[in-house]
Amino acid sequence: MGKEQNPRRVAENEAMAKTKMLRVSPQKLNLVAGLIRGKKVDRALSDLTFSHKRIAGDVKKCLQSAIANAENNHGLDVDNLIVAEAWVGKNLVMKRGRPRARGRFGKIMKPFSEITIKVRQVEEQA
Repeated sequence: MGKEQNPRRVAENEAMAKTKMLRVSPQKLNLVAGLIRGKKVDRALSDLTFSHKRIAGDVKKCLQSAIANAENNHGLDVDNLIVAEAWVGKNLVMKRGRPRARGRFGKIMKPFSEITIKVRQVEEQA
């Protein structure tokens, strides 16, 4: 009689987390996302910890959320997780301006972006 349960958006051995409204351009955020794609999660966390990029702290927080989702919600083993996918999307753009010479107006675009991280449990090979 109740509402049917929604099907899972990820496979049984996967978990994901998404962070929206990150105050950085998608192009710059994709550089950090490319840094962790395909790596084991402990290696990816250490890479983000010692990265000099300003946005790496927010990406690390999203990755930790995906790891926590895998462990608590889906019962996956943290030691066997890899970053399966990390993709970046555009969000809103604040439009600001500045007066320029001869009565003109210079547009200043302040973009926001979002990141989605999917972690997957892999079986260790003997």
